[in-house]
Amino acid sequence: MGKKRKHTATEAAASLKKDETAEERPKRTLLGWKNNDEDDKIQNGSVGFRNKEKVLVTCSRRISFRYRHLMLNLVDLLPHCKKDNKVESKESKGATLNELVELKSCSSCLFFECRKGKDLYLWMAKCPNGPSVKFLVNAVHTMEELKLTGNHLKGSRPILTFSSNFDKKPHFQLLKEMITQIFGTPKDHRKSKPYHDNIFVFSITDDHIWFRNYQISCPQSGGQKIDRGDLEKMTLVEVGPRFCLNPIKIFGGSFGGPTLFENPFYVSPNQIRSLEKKQKAGKYAKKVKAKTRRKMHEMENPLEVDEFADMWKE
Repeated sequence: MGKKRKHTATEAAASLKKDETAEERPKRTLLGWKNNDEDDKIQNGSVGFRNKEKVLVTCSRRISFRYRHLMLNLVDLLPHCKKDNKVESKESKGATLNELVELKSCSSCLFFECRKGKDLYLWMAKCPNGPSVKFLVNAVHTMEELKLTGNHLKGSRPILTFSSNFDKKPHFQLLKEMITQIFGTPKDHRKSKPYHDNIFVFSITDDHIWFRNYQISCPQSGGQKIDRGDLEKMTLVEVGPRFCLNPIKIFGGSFGGPTLFENPFYVSPNQIRSLEKKQKAGKYAKKVKAKTRRKMHEMENPLEVDEFADMWKE
């Protein structure tokens, strides 16, 4: 068996030069190739903020089909959300939901609570420290119900627009920040697309928050492209869904805690239904009073005896 040849000094020097000139291969991560310069930035603490927002979307038991379809429409619009099983709507639902949010490694929660099969309440909470808001949801129209012509790509990042009324009152400023964090899709999320083709519009009318979803439509004729900044050729086509949020209370904690704001103009649906029943009961009471008045009038003013009343009886 032959002996191994020893490396000469020239060969050792050449190999050292090759090692010095060769570049290190970057590391491969889930988000792409990572250079050593990024490692230095991480060690020095100069890396910018990265949004890792995740939203848990769930509902209560005995929810109606229409409200369930609204929840599923929102799940389709939010690529950074996670859907979970139904939760029993009890007094201890806050602790249960906080546990679910922690198990799903989320930071926010949208909980649709249905009562009496008619009334829909939406809890919007930042977990586990709060704040949280309770809304009454009105004027619900789902995508399947509207059948609008708009259509945007699933998973694309929406542009959030707010009316100028949100900056006038402090509780609306808080709601604007919460909506921005919950409905805004994080950049570079694995389920999101890296461009914008739809708009979420939040506007305030009569102290109610109205939600609309529009597609950004650009007319294209052949190979002609629209210049950047040419907004006159862009149009908005509504996609859906539609709903209206009536804020009831803002709490300092997650699904509870000290009350930060209470809507003085809020009237519960139970009170509205009871007033309608009273109005219907008032109509029946009027009929009964009219009958009694008629009987009293007949007793006070009896008819005169007719002379010929008994003439044909014989």
